[in-house]
Amino acid sequence: GVHLPTWLGPEWKKLYEKTFGEDCFLRQEEREMWERIKQVPGKEIWDLKSQERGGLINYIKERLAVASTRMMDNPGQMIEISTALNKDALTIGFARRFATYKRAQLLFRDLERLSRIVNNPEKPVQFVFAGKAHPRDIPGQDLIKMIVEISKRPEFIGKIVFLQNYDIQLAKRLVRGVDIWLNTPTRPLEASGTSGEKAVMNGTMHFSVLDGWWAEGYREDAGWMLPIERSFDNQELQDELDAERIYTLLENNIIEKFYRRDKEDIPAEWVEMIRNTIARVAPEFTMNRMLRDYIDRFYMKLFARSKILREKDNLIPKELALWKHKILEHWKNIKVVEYDFPDVTRGEFVVGNTYTGKVVLDLDGLSAEEIGVEIVHTRSGSGHEPLLFRGKKEFECTRVDGVLAEYTFQQKVAETGVFDIGFRIFPKHEHIPHRMDFPLVRWI
Repeated sequence: GVHLPTWLGPEWKKLYEKTFGEDCFLRQEEREMWERIKQVPGKEIWDLKSQERGGLINYIKERLAVASTRMMDNPGQMIEISTALNKDALTIGFARRFATYKRAQLLFRDLERLSRIVNNPEKPVQFVFAGKAHPRDIPGQDLIKMIVEISKRPEFIGKIVFLQNYDIQLAKRLVRGVDIWLNTPTRPLEASGTSGEKAVMNGTMHFSVLDGWWAEGYREDAGWMLPIERSFDNQELQDELDAERIYTLLENNIIEKFYRRDKEDIPAEWVEMIRNTIARVAPEFTMNRMLRDYIDRFYMKLFARSKILREKDNLIPKELALWKHKILEHWKNIKVVEYDFPDVTRGEFVVGNTYTGKVVLDLDGLSAEEIGVEIVHTRSGSGHEPLLFRGKKEFECTRVDGVLAEYTFQQKVAETGVFDIGFRIFPKHEHIPHRMDFPLVRWI
């Protein structure tokens, strides 16, 4: 999550306070509050977004002028870039650390096609790049050099712009000034992608591989995505496919939506997507939501558990330590005496039917309540598809006879497909907070 008041532009902050209430930053968890953005007239949202874009273009021009003076770049070329920058053109931003896995080069795989996209006189597009590579990341530095060189080609002057000395101030300008935030990481290497979270809070829509935060954040009609599944093991082929998808989405969807205007010269579909982005995506990735999740899911549970553990001079931890020692003494001596599972080789499984099975264990003196048995099933992977965990179900202890315990299960077949099924035993205790706190398991 990112800190909303820090990363929200001043004009967006005014709109939020006017629409949601002056205390809106204290009520970020109220999802119905965010829905009020849909009551804001489309013209007001579009005017604000256009104002932010215009402010970014002016800021870039000023920055280029300063950079040209300090670094003795070609002044004529800098003037040409500034002249070509268009405050009314669809503006797409790509700004981050230039690590190679982020694939900044993806957009440049077909320069002729890219040139046609950015130089369409009726529907122009411009890309703003910024970022730094680690001092020892030579491939990352080479990526920056490549983009800078391409940006100086005649057909890309003012259409592809690389801004040096990326810092927080520039980041704030970019996340609220561009129309789209582009992210193209190699699957599944994106850790989070907080820059995109900052962008959506400012009405900037996200376009990314379904990786990092966007795997959770993407909503239909609130941004664009490339699928998370790989089509090729060969990264070169995968890059080729992803580049093709980016070009196609730009040409057939994104650019058309941006330039399709109503009688008030407002892109109604585009503005509706901005509303959806703010209402349905932004509130899920604030620091407020993140902290509340930590408090509700972890801190308060840990506090309640700590109180219980401290009672009666730490009686429960002492008993739990003794129990773990006992389980470890007997664990290797537990034996599978008998089992009866449905025979998958007979092909008898039919959706809607319920099947039963059982396991009889020699518990070596342990009680049936201390040992659990469960079925684990996954959908089988094939080709490029990974195994998908489909769930687990614990058996019921139905009979105890001395050291022997019988566990039975009923399983209903709910879907068609090819599945892998496994059976395992594990230790059970009411005061183990998580299975991994005592990670013993035996597969049958």
